[in-house]
Amino acid sequence: MNTHAGTRREQILREASRLFAEHGFLGIGVDQIGAAVGISGPALYRHFAGKEAMLTELLVGISSRLRDGGRQRVTEARAAGLAPDAALDALIAGHIDFALDDRALIVLHDRELNRVPEADRKQVRQLQRQYVELWVEVVREVHPGLAERQARAAVHAVFGLLNSTPHLVRPGAAQDREETAALLHRLATGAFAAAGAADVPA
Repeated sequence: MNTHAGTRREQILREASRLFAEHGFLGIGVDQIGAAVGISGPALYRHFAGKEAMLTELLVGISSRLRDGGRQRVTEARAAGLAPDAALDALIAGHIDFALDDRALIVLHDRELNRVPEADRKQVRQLQRQYVELWVEVVREVHPGLAERQARAAVHAVFGLLNSTPHLVRPGAAQDREETAALLHRLATGAFAAAGAADVPA
């Protein structure tokens, strides 16, 4: 029963994310979300307090997963004795998977974060800062001559590149996904290499 509840909850969040991204948070009601998962709108309240709770869990959840997943990739690369560029490659690949598979969450973050309660919004920002600083640390290991502020600027620029996927790929296009993932990886790696090669005083 608990497994089914977890699956149902995840299904509700997945459909809510899609509908919020397509129609806007204010353009979708609980009845429409319920219909998308085959239950009544009021039945959703057995899983969530309301739409705002769904949006909050989506945005806090993905920020936490990105940070924790990034930390795990870096830890595994270091434990395996791999060079720093392997850890950076793993970070890039993990973020590309997110950017291609969870494009609706990118749209929600850009458009609907201000609808999340202030305390949860602060949590999202804190998780994001920790994720950025993880990248900055690894980027500077790969490019030790890069000043911290430059590395941070490069990380934000690469995030902007990778998070452009809602405008790049048709949903469900497997061939496009593979090609786009490879292209984004090359572009991100090239951007960091260009930043590291720049002779800019710290």
